Amino acid sequence: MIFTISCVPTKQLSYFNDLDELNEPGVNPRTQKLIMPFDKLYIKVISIDPQTSQIFNATEEMRSGVNNGIIGYLIDEKGNVDFPFVGNINVASLTTAQAAEKIQKALSDYVPNTSVTVKYVDNQVTVLGEVKQQGVFPFIQDKLNIYEALGLGGGLTQYGDRKKIILIRNEGPKIMHYRLDLSDSKIAGKDYYYILPNDVIVVEPLKALSSSYQNITYTTILSSITTLIAVLLFTNVKF
Repeated sequence: MIFTISCVPTKQLSYFNDLDELNEPGVNPRTQKLIMPFDKLYIKVISIDPQTSQIFNATEEMRSGVNNGIIGYLIDEKGNVDFPFVGNINVASLTTAQAAEKIQKALSDYVPNTSVTVKYVDNQVTVLGEVKQQGVFPFIQDKLNIYEALGLGGGLTQYGDRKKIILIRNEGPKIMHYRLDLSDSKIAGKDYYYILPNDVIVVEPLKALSSSYQNITYTTILSSITTLIAVLLFTNVKF
């Protein structure tokens, strides 16, 4: 009876329990992330003029240092990027494509015939709780969904509650907390299905986890008592 109570139902360990109930494909909210303060951007300027390319390449090498990693441009608290020759350019609430276009227009007064590429760098997500490997994991994808993020931590343990995943996200001056249900097939239609840089994911344990630990303790005590009685009976010790 003790071991039966401590067992975890298969339904609680499965993803997409309602998959058979879906009649139509879900709508995927794949939208581009908007640039926010304290994001890091990689900005590459390409020009047909060799001298122009050399100037910006030298600037990039100087910013990158001797390491292979690229040090991006940090967006300040007002949403500005301090770019060479131009100064502050406000790129807050823009996509990377819109930011590239804005920087290119600002550069056109100084450097003609240029092309600008903007990408995010130093993307990372923190995964905690009932996963096989907790930690802070970098990623290079523009879009990373919740399942891919949990996969960075090796996936959930057998005691991870797939219905109680907490997503902590900075949204401007606010810190938001969302609860995700990975057993719900409609999760792909939620705004938080995709992970943003610096998100924190916490996997809560199943209730059966604490009860199983208690049951192990009870089982150990009962086993010890049973063993003691058997030894006493075997040695013909009378009570």
